[in-house]
Amino acid sequence: MKNKILFSLLFALLSISVTTAAKQEKYIKHTVEKGDTVNILAQKYNVTPYDIFRLNPDSQNGIQLNTVLLIPPSTVVSSTGVPKITPAVSKQTTHLVQPKETLFSLSRKYNVPVDVIKNANVELLKDGLKIGQNVVIPASGILSQETYEKPPVEKPISKPIEITKSTVKSEPKEVVKPTNSDENTIYHTVEPKETKFGISKKYGITIEALEKLNPQIVSGLPIGAKLLISGKRNNTVVEKPIVSKSEPIKETVSTKKYLQEYVVRSQETIYSISKDNGISEQELINLNPELKKGVKLGMILRVPMSNKSEDKSVKSLPKITSLSKNFNSNEKKQLVMLLPFNLSKIESDTVNSTQARLKKDKFLNMTLDFYSGALMAIDSAKTLGMNFDIQIHDSQETKNSSSVATIIQQNKLEKTDAIIGPFYQSNVEKLAELLEGYNTPVISPMSNQVGKSYKNLYQAMPSSEQLKSSIFDFMRTKNGNIVAIVDSKKASISQYLIDRQKDVKLVGLTEKGTLVSDSLFVKLDKDKMNYIILSSERTGMILGATNAMISAQRNYQVQMVIIEENETLDFEEIPLNRLAKLKMMYPSLSKPNETPEAVQFDMKYKKINKVLPNQFAIRGFDVTFDTLMRLSQEKSFEETIQSSASEQIENKFDYISNSDSGYTNKGVYILQYEEDLSITEAK
Repeated sequence: MKNKILFSLLFALLSISVTTAAKQEKYIKHTVEKGDTVNILAQKYNVTPYDIFRLNPDSQNGIQLNTVLLIPPSTVVSSTGVPKITPAVSKQTTHLVQPKETLFSLSRKYNVPVDVIKNANVELLKDGLKIGQNVVIPASGILSQETYEKPPVEKPISKPIEITKSTVKSEPKEVVKPTNSDENTIYHTVEPKETKFGISKKYGITIEALEKLNPQIVSGLPIGAKLLISGKRNNTVVEKPIVSKSEPIKETVSTKKYLQEYVVRSQETIYSISKDNGISEQELINLNPELKKGVKLGMILRVPMSNKSEDKSVKSLPKITSLSKNFNSNEKKQLVMLLPFNLSKIESDTVNSTQARLKKDKFLNMTLDFYSGALMAIDSAKTLGMNFDIQIHDSQETKNSSSVATIIQQNKLEKTDAIIGPFYQSNVEKLAELLEGYNTPVISPMSNQVGKSYKNLYQAMPSSEQLKSSIFDFMRTKNGNIVAIVDSKKASISQYLIDRQKDVKLVGLTEKGTLVSDSLFVKLDKDKMNYIILSSERTGMILGATNAMISAQRNYQVQMVIIEENETLDFEEIPLNRLAKLKMMYPSLSKPNETPEAVQFDMKYKKINKVLPNQFAIRGFDVTFDTLMRLSQEKSFEETIQSSASEQIENKFDYISNSDSGYTNKGVYILQYEEDLSITEAK
């Protein structure tokens, strides 16, 4: 797939404009012929290279002429355009556990629930998942085809929450039935607050098609109107809902006319929120089923709009709200992307073929992955009705040089509404400097460095400093007792805690740099959650410290915390179940996502690219889609940055103003291990 992308870039214009307006098969036996490669066979049989490697482990070292390979069944696409998931094995298979893999990641890779994998490997997983284990993946747990065959139309990917019939219990409605034999005719009754865009999106048709079927709504959308969605308009019989005359209809949440967003503040409870908004606790939960899992700071709830809540919303609501899905489609916006394809180097490379370059050029692979995700974001934005033009240019960049100045001059980018890229911090700063006088928004998509500040520069990736400070903010909101065990070789971390996190209690070590349990216990508080930060890359130190923490759990509330990436924790010597028992918590740029939107994204991406998306492809989608969403609001781009946060497939965009100028994304997730070895967002 990446070869195709590169060839299309080589032979097409670099600046492009996009305007909006069964039965299971048995394994196939393939005898290797001259010229065959794993990638070629994967494309030929519509599977991934990983599928071939899994069934033919020796092929990872290359495939030999006349060797017989087993090829699994391919992913089949139904007539509806929605992928059907065909099990990759007839009975069961085994998986060799790699570094950093978890039961959750295996569950997602094979579409098998975590519990099914655990039940099939009870003895093996007694001490947790370890590198090098051969885990049995049962076929019986694979998701059924029905999971992906139900939707008749493919919906655009969109993350923000939408109030639908399923989330709000509504009054009984009139039911419209066709009087003839055409059972495929579909009608929709317009509800309060509904729009043409919302209705067209719900049924997977365009606004133009909706208006063509219902000419009476061209000039407006009256509440209660019965719209023809598909089929033929027939003479209909209206069945009115039966309402008992003996009992008066009570006013409930569903009979109140409008709903508004309410952002949960510190110390609020279900009781206090329901009381402030004049509804019962049960009505509040009916509107917001997620409350069954508890209230958390910053949660966006749906509440009825009343005089009382209107006044409260003006005075007390935090400024951060979600981006609106009612787009301004009247004004076409211009987006430019500067991505480092470095095509001139590829064209002039007489030594390496394109395929050979892809094997060893990690930066090029990252760029192509980001680009593939961005293309999906552009497609989704078009489907949602956003009005924009887009240009994509090769930034031809290295760490210290780029062609941004030439691109600006040749394409008059001063008038652009927003620019994504380049990748390197020095180059994106140069671009922001050249366009600062025009206040053209420049979004840095991939750099987490903190460099020069410009008023038009938006750092889309949280810095390492932001990652660390976010987890300390989280622990303090929980009123936790923060303790730190820092290896003597981690002097920079000790200094950081002394200078920037003065309330943290440092645990003393022996002269040999080892931990004595009593030195930890005296720092703990029985009345609070004790967050214990561990900073060490020595296996012995980690084992000793985690032993002490587990021992402390008998008398204290203890949770392990790491504030920066630690590869030692991925080694087999550190049992995963030990980290799970301590509910190890850490800051992350992204989070695992199993929502229908995320599953749909994965399936659509795999259908196009023959592989599941990696972190760079997902980031390409998230950054691009967030930018297009902001450009499509009624407010200016900078106003949306100041007032609204957004959450996409795996990344969050919640910008804050820098002290000098410009904006930085503080959208960090706090994740933790659970005892079932899954990873969840800390509450």
